[in-house]
Amino acid sequence: MANSPDVDEPTREYPAVPDQDATAAPTDVRRSGFARLLIFTGFVFALMVAGCLGLRAINVLPTFDNPFSDQTVDRSQPVLLQSMRDLNRYVAADGTFQVIVDLQQDKENIPDFLVNRRTLFVGSGTVEAYVDFGALSGDALKVDETKKTIELTLPAPAQSTAALDMAKSYVVAEERGLLDRIGDAFGDEPNKQQRVYQLAQERITEAARSSGMDQRARDNTQRMLESLFARLGYTTVTVTFANP
Repeated sequence: MANSPDVDEPTREYPAVPDQDATAAPTDVRRSGFARLLIFTGFVFALMVAGCLGLRAINVLPTFDNPFSDQTVDRSQPVLLQSMRDLNRYVAADGTFQVIVDLQQDKENIPDFLVNRRTLFVGSGTVEAYVDFGALSGDALKVDETKKTIELTLPAPAQSTAALDMAKSYVVAEERGLLDRIGDAFGDEPNKQQRVYQLAQERITEAARSSGMDQRARDNTQRMLESLFARLGYTTVTVTFANP
C-alpha cells in the first residue's frame, strides 16, 4: 500500500541533541582570551605612558607641545646705521602734550557714504627745549680770574620737533565710505594714517612754542651754569641769551 505524502514515515532514529557544554566552551574560551589580551594591552600602554612621563620629568625626552599653538617668526633684517653725529646741546626742559585730531578726507560733489574717510586720533608726544653750546662764538665766554667772574653769551633756546609716543597714541574711531571700504579690502595702504600722525606732530610742536618752555629752559640753563662754575671757585656768573 502506497503511503500518502501527507503522512510522515515512522523512524526509529531520534535527532541528536547538541551538547550544551560542548558548544559553549569554545565561545567562553574566545571571550576569555580576548579579555586577557585587552587587559594586557591596556597594562602595557599604561606602562608606556608612565615611562614617558617619568622621562619627561627628568628631562630625558623632549616635551611635546600643542601642534596647533601660535607661532611668531621674526624675519626682520639687521639694523642699518644711517648716520651718527655728536650733540653739543643741553636739554634744559621738555614737555609732554596730548592732542585730539579729527581729520576728514572726502571728495567734492561725491556723497560721504561713497567716498569719505574720517579718523579720530589721540596723539601724545614730547618736545624738548635745548641750548646748543656748539654754536658758541669765540667771544661768548669772558673770564676774569682776578675777580672770579664769568660772562656767558648763549644762543636762544630752541625746540625740537614733537616726537610721537606710539605706545600712548591711538585711533579712537574711523569712518569710511563704501568705496573706501572696498578699496581697503582689496588693497591695504600702509601709510594711510601718515597724514594723521603728521598733523598731530605739527599741532603738538605749535602748542609747545606757546607753552613757556623757552623761559623754563633759560632758567634751568642759567642755574646749571651758576652751580657748575661756583664749584670751580667763581663767585659771579652772568648768563645772557641772544635774541631768537
